[in-house]
Amino acid sequence: MDAVFDQREVWFLTGSQGLYGDETLRQVAGQSQQIAQALDSAGDIPVRVVWKPVLTDADAIRRVALEANADDSCVGLIAWMHTFSPAKMWISGLDALRTPLLHLHTQANRSLPWAELDMDFMNLNQAAHGDREFGYIQSRLGVARTTVAGHVSDPVVVARIAAWVRAAVGYAEIHALKLARFGDNMRDVAVTEGDKVEAQLRFGVSVNTYGVNDLVAVVDAASDAEIDELVAQYDDTYDLVPELRKDGDRRESLRYAARIEAGLRAFLTDGGFRAFTTNFEDLGGLRQLPGLAVQRLMADGYGFGGEGDWKTSVLLRTVKSMAAGLAGGTSFMEDYTYHFGPGEPRILGAHMLEVCPTIATGTPSCEIHPLGIGNREDPVRLVFDAAAGPAVVVGMADVGDRFRLVANEIDVVPPDEPLPRLPVARAVWKPRPSLSTSAESWLTAGGPHHTVLSQAVGAEILADFADMVRTELVVIDANTTTRRFAQELRWNQAYHRLAGGL
Repeated sequence: MDAVFDQREVWFLTGSQGLYGDETLRQVAGQSQQIAQALDSAGDIPVRVVWKPVLTDADAIRRVALEANADDSCVGLIAWMHTFSPAKMWISGLDALRTPLLHLHTQANRSLPWAELDMDFMNLNQAAHGDREFGYIQSRLGVARTTVAGHVSDPVVVARIAAWVRAAVGYAEIHALKLARFGDNMRDVAVTEGDKVEAQLRFGVSVNTYGVNDLVAVVDAASDAEIDELVAQYDDTYDLVPELRKDGDRRESLRYAARIEAGLRAFLTDGGFRAFTTNFEDLGGLRQLPGLAVQRLMADGYGFGGEGDWKTSVLLRTVKSMAAGLAGGTSFMEDYTYHFGPGEPRILGAHMLEVCPTIATGTPSCEIHPLGIGNREDPVRLVFDAAAGPAVVVGMADVGDRFRLVANEIDVVPPDEPLPRLPVARAVWKPRPSLSTSAESWLTAGGPHHTVLSQAVGAEILADFADMVRTELVVIDANTTTRRFAQELRWNQAYHRLAGGL
């Protein structure tokens, strides 16, 4: 995975005013530095937390907001009103702010010194007062933010802030993301379509299409040395079936899979792309549908969507950036078929070839099998079962006047029986609260068939991210009922149409 958190930071802002005198402001500065240092040293928070001088006037607040907008290293602001910071001072700064904001409602002391309490202590430690003023002005201005209340010594508070930081990194990644589509999307398919102009306006991502033979030229130009190096990695990393080993009769197919990987990597690297799509209906001069190459690029953090599905590719790259360093993998996925019983119903997810090995249990098997579509040579791919455990599947749909994120909390489980005749990577899961409620809700929401499955990023991070990009998110979880879910969609429809204005 690329070093997505390198050189990135969150700025810690503290609000106060000059009413209480210089000595109080010195105390405010010292205590806010301690809070910032506590967060900066917290292992769960993956970026630096940088303290900024105490803010006591509107001009300083506006300038720090503009500086945050312009600084690529700053992915978010944490704001705390230590004493009482009159909120009219914050109007111009909050109005100018385009960087994710977390309102931390905390205080320097965890416990009250009951016997020593005096008015000096009360005047200094009145975040319960100041943060309400700040909360009001954020609501009055309609500022998108996350609010976290509690003391920074509480691991739950730190974990909540860490989740928001990961969402903020996802926000920064998607706003700098370039995606290459090799060919168009699968013919006559509706859900993989979408408004690329609106996507760039809403998310910042640039989506552009390239002829497949532009890629083929780079694939064909890969050197024998590059191919030898990649094939050696395959030999060392995976369980190769006999026909792909050094003396196997399909070794050349493995070398061509390596050629595709070398060419894809070169094309994406040279163009600054961190996400891409392919389409089995548009392969140009490629001899194989890219399988192994796509799987390995996803494992290195790239976004991918099959059949030209750029929205899922964008989402995969974004979720992978948020998940960096956490346990569990993240992959392109598709709900393929159901097991309605006996036993508890569950879903078998897979794709033609392209499932990311970060979700694998055990060492993947590198195999070659026929593919009934695409009209090309047999493609090489990694075959494995997904690791068991809790996860989430999330998809993005363009519902006409906006984008909608649909997420379902799930539990990945082992297959009931071995799958010796299914030559693709796969995941089996039990959707919460049940297959019927999950499927009915997903269909009612117009959720896509391509998704991102993540064992690392949960609904909390996704919710923070959705708030940052002002995009609808609906979550199907253990408490969902189809009736209440349908009502939520109706409420959301009304809200987003009103919020969008004329």
